[in-house]
Amino acid sequence: MRIGIGYDIHRFNGPGSGAGKRPLRLGGITVPHARGLSGHSDADVLLHALADALFGAIGAPDIGEQFPSSDPRYRRADSRVFVEAARTGVQRRGWRIGNIDATVIADAPTLVGYKAQMARAISRLLGISAAQVSVKAKTTEAFCPGKQGIAAHVVVLVAPSTSRTMTRGTRVKR
Repeated sequence: MRIGIGYDIHRFNGPGSGAGKRPLRLGGITVPHARGLSGHSDADVLLHALADALFGAIGAPDIGEQFPSSDPRYRRADSRVFVEAARTGVQRRGWRIGNIDATVIADAPTLVGYKAQMARAISRLLGISAAQVSVKAKTTEAFCPGKQGIAAHVVVLVAPSTSRTMTRGTRVKR
């Protein structure tokens, strides 16, 4: 088994952010809020942290290296693309996702009614059971990022699949 840890943080968009009016995307869903997050892609901090956790579990380069903000192809990209790439990498290396534990840190908006929707969206995206995905939300009590943005931490566990494809293409039955 292997563990991966992911983290991401984005500021809310606003005057001078260059992001313009955009929806707030978290965990692959749109959450009603007056402001979205600033970022080169859709700025879904939860999916960014998830992709990094999956990449970390398999020892792959992080999301910023694989999908750099300097590349115009990823401007306003749907973050599900990054998670799909990470899922594919996990599978190609002969691993399967055991479980995901995610925490979104935000003072606003209140996420109580959206955590289960995020967990279901993530489970569908990864082709795993919703029971394998936990999404929690915490506030900062006005400490960083406070009312200025949203952060996310994600931990994933991956386990060997029934038959693993080794780096050199040799199949090893387990």
